[in-house]
Amino acid sequence: MAITAQMVKELREKTGAGMMDCKKALTETDGNMEAAVDFLREKGIASAAKKADRIAAEGTTFIASKGNTAVILEVNAETDFVAKNEMFQQLVKELAEHLLENKPASVEETLEQKMANGQTVSEYINAGIAKIGEKLTLRRFEIKTKSDNAAFGEYLHMGGRIGVLTILEGTTDVEVAKDVAMHIAAINPKYVSRDQVSAEEVERERQVLTQQALNEGKPENIVHKMVEGRLGKFFEQICLLDQSFVKDPDQKVRKYVESKGGTVTGFVRYEVGEGLEKRQENFAEEVMSQIKK
Repeated sequence: MAITAQMVKELREKTGAGMMDCKKALTETDGNMEAAVDFLREKGIASAAKKADRIAAEGTTFIASKGNTAVILEVNAETDFVAKNEMFQQLVKELAEHLLENKPASVEETLEQKMANGQTVSEYINAGIAKIGEKLTLRRFEIKTKSDNAAFGEYLHMGGRIGVLTILEGTTDVEVAKDVAMHIAAINPKYVSRDQVSAEEVERERQVLTQQALNEGKPENIVHKMVEGRLGKFFEQICLLDQSFVKDPDQKVRKYVESKGGTVTGFVRYEVGEGLEKRQENFAEEVMSQIKK
């Protein structure tokens, strides 16, 4: 049976599912509208689509590694309660395993890939939405590799509210790498070292500090020296290696890592929901909305 645009439109209105999913459902069911609705429900797509406009800013970060490859990912849910759910945790773990095995380049590519169970990642997440009852999203991930003479530092803070993955070359001591990851979780540096900070960012900070010093009434002939000193403090705030090590504030992170024979070559720090709009709970409004139904 020929599948018309009008049929696709009608199914979208009934289920809220995407156009391609609706077209596929109608094709699979030979144009039978009710069977197509059931097809989408069975796949978990209809219920997932209805939740698509909800805010999912809770969830968890997770880290998995195998040999010289590691992945850090963030998967979001609508509530912190669901983020602690065993079914949700299993979904996150299986997504991590898939990412490690297949090494996709983007979230979009990931969603189209087939998992070991025969489902695409998108279908697997939609099935999870149908079972759990909340919007779930694979928000982001990064896959990192290291040499044999290196270590991954893996640290999840507060059950995954913050996740940090570090890479230390020159040492295979995972405890040292984890110590650095814990420091990053606590202090939240933006860069490993000063040479990663762009000239534009440094110059912008220099201009701000210069104006601050002039506003304080400092003589122009000593402003330059003052600004360079304050720039050092700026680098200490944003650069990992310049920071005082949280476990031993008397030494910098650089000295600690060097004393263990290592070099920090990179890190990834994820904090659940950072940059996302948070859902505002208003229980009075929620109760009233239920009464009015």
